[in-house]
Amino acid sequence: MSIPTITIDTIAPIPRWALLERQIFSTLDQAAIEFADRYTRSDGTLIWRDRWPGMDGSDDPYEGFMNMPLFYALGGSEEVYRRSRTIWDGITWQWTEYGQIHREYDAYYDWMHHGESNLFFYFFGLADPTVLKDRQRTRRFAGFYNGEDGEAQNWDAARRLIRSPITGSRGPRFVQTAEDWSTHREILDNYLPPFEDLPGIDRYGNRTPWSEDATYAEILKRINARQSRGDVPLNLGATSLMTHAFLYTGEEQYRAWVLDYLDAWRERTARNGGITPDNVGLSGEIGEYNDGKWWGGYYGWRWPHGSFSLLEPLCVGATNAALLTGDMSHLDLPRSQLDMLWALRRDEGGRSLVPNRHYDEGWRDFRPMHPMYAVYLWNLSMAEEDAERAERGWTGELFDTVNPAYHGYGASNGGHMGFNGNTAQWFRYMRGHYPGYPEALLEANLETIARQIATYRLPENDPETMDHYRESMTIHMWQQLTPMVIEGLAQLTLGGPMHVYHGGLQQARLRYFDAAGQRPGLPPGVAALVEALRDDGATVTLANTDLLARRTLVIQAGVFGEHDFTDVRIDDGGTLPVTGRWLRVVLQPGTAARLTLGMHRFANRPSYDTPWQAAAGAVEMLAGRNG
Repeated sequence: MSIPTITIDTIAPIPRWALLERQIFSTLDQAAIEFADRYTRSDGTLIWRDRWPGMDGSDDPYEGFMNMPLFYALGGSEEVYRRSRTIWDGITWQWTEYGQIHREYDAYYDWMHHGESNLFFYFFGLADPTVLKDRQRTRRFAGFYNGEDGEAQNWDAARRLIRSPITGSRGPRFVQTAEDWSTHREILDNYLPPFEDLPGIDRYGNRTPWSEDATYAEILKRINARQSRGDVPLNLGATSLMTHAFLYTGEEQYRAWVLDYLDAWRERTARNGGITPDNVGLSGEIGEYNDGKWWGGYYGWRWPHGSFSLLEPLCVGATNAALLTGDMSHLDLPRSQLDMLWALRRDEGGRSLVPNRHYDEGWRDFRPMHPMYAVYLWNLSMAEEDAERAERGWTGELFDTVNPAYHGYGASNGGHMGFNGNTAQWFRYMRGHYPGYPEALLEANLETIARQIATYRLPENDPETMDHYRESMTIHMWQQLTPMVIEGLAQLTLGGPMHVYHGGLQQARLRYFDAAGQRPGLPPGVAALVEALRDDGATVTLANTDLLARRTLVIQAGVFGEHDFTDVRIDDGGTLPVTGRWLRVVLQPGTAARLTLGMHRFANRPSYDTPWQAAAGAVEMLAGRNG
């Protein structure tokens, strides 16, 4: 394959952001292995308790380690990738033994949690698309949701709906038991009530005594009557699983499923007067088990998080459809909901606030509009209308500067978990309003990494001696303690917001490969900073911080090769025509240059292809006894 090649030979001062990026790479190469050594056995299983009941929790151990393969795909070490594979296998086996996982997938839970745990698995596609086990698993997991699997009948093709909010490898969970929620009761004590008619409970309060058996029985009765059957917008997270399968195979069935399911929710929204309903019965009727109400569903407009639980999966489904087709009209459904909420805004104290929850009496809980949803859309569309959606009602005290205080669990700076909280700030940088953002973010990331390392090294966090039974929520300890803070590396090198934490694919403008090693990621010593995005291109500065060695990298147009390059300009030189999705760049020692890249966006079928290996047909699938 002939790949256009350019050479950078201008020796230049190494930018501070480049040194910070390389410091994060060097630190995490070591910290990832130290963290894994401390909390896992040699077979990848976690040093933890010997039993774990209920349906909650199989997502949490994956979350503590899920960024390891993505870090490798950005340029982290081979050892980090190898260890990540051992850990994924170990966790999957261990939670199978506990009883939550069946056939290597969650037996039953909701798509907020499926989305979280699936990220670990999705990132393997970026690390190495030729692994037979991953490809085989992807096809099987997708079969749980497209009707192919005989045991997991989660999909109703005729009505285009997923049959329950609680689904998995055992099929839809129409009846939830007391044991299902047993490990989560204590944390839910401090949540608002899931229903407005619980006896003796303030429906506007933030305390619901799930730990009290009488209240728990009343909650379960209502869950099974109103929330266990039928479809919810949260299930749009399944579009990432189908898109992941398409990126491996290129098979039209997976793309068609994504488009069909998103269209089903578009039709339901139209039937509901322009508001996406949060519960649809097995017949397809809106509010079928909820007295006809379009609100009040599981992870819906009211409980537990409000609008977040609709806007996020709507953005995931829409951006997946846009990636698969290049058709930005697929973004119209989440656009419509952002516009609907904005039309309901109130002005208080000089700020515009939008409703976050819908109760029986109407909209309540008015808050500033979070820019991140529109940023996800703008990242694909490059449309000014989406930029305006992100900027309207902008709350400067929240989003003008990097907030280094975000945390792995239980805290955020505006809606994200998993050390992924500066989407709005990245967008502000892309719009030319925050020139100091790269250094500020990388410095904050390094500070957080240092704090995480110091914390997991504390004697009280020694897994061999700590009491894992002291409270059920110790299941979050790995995501609380992980050092794998890579938001800065992902945003700045790839040119896109970090993936949606609850199951979004990592969509961005560029990707890199080490030409010498024929592996994904930036070569040793090389740093990259995407400084501008345009509908027809991007600007990236590359720096070789190594003063002794020449490095060669391949830049890919789009994380999934969905774009084509059309031309390139080095610094202020002339424009050179180039074609194809890849561009080889030779960086002489100590050199740096700004590349202005022209692009024809969405010119190619997105895939996990590398410059050396086509993903589809990379390895022959195993048929098995059942064909």
